[in-house]
Amino acid sequence: MNQPASASSLSTSLANAGPTRVAVISAGWHADIVGQARESALAEFERQGLPRSQVELFEVPGAFEIPLHAQALARSGRFDAVVACALVVNGGIYRHEFVTTAVIDGLMRVQLDTGVPVFSAVLTPRDFHDHEEHRQFFHAHFAKKGTEVAQACLRTLASLNSLAQLQR
Repeated sequence: MNQPASASSLSTSLANAGPTRVAVISAGWHADIVGQARESALAEFERQGLPRSQVELFEVPGAFEIPLHAQALARSGRFDAVVACALVVNGGIYRHEFVTTAVIDGLMRVQLDTGVPVFSAVLTPRDFHDHEEHRQFFHAHFAKKGTEVAQACLRTLASLNSLAQLQR
């Protein structure tokens, strides 16, 4: 069974691949909550040995705009991975389900079409109400998800680097 890679093995594997560049795209809608994912991802990248100077931040109005930006960033050749952060809320109509499906499907398409891994911290809670209890919960939840998405990003990059080494 595969065990999560340690910070030192991730750093070694990534160092063998050369400088790693990551783009992080954040939606501006509910920026105070979404920003928790972005900031905790940045902190986790640093903890794992990826300096802040190798992570570039981008902001878009909402989640719906993320896939097109992810595609442009992936095609640019400047980034080894793209991370997306957004909160898509249920505003009482079913539109949020279509937005979420479009965003997640779009992100998957970007990574399959470009070969650049794309990671999602685009979350759609079943219920989100703009009151203090939910805001506190989602602040903490997005911070946790930011850490997790950064870990998934680094582990995937290390794994892809290992696969590339096998093909040489």
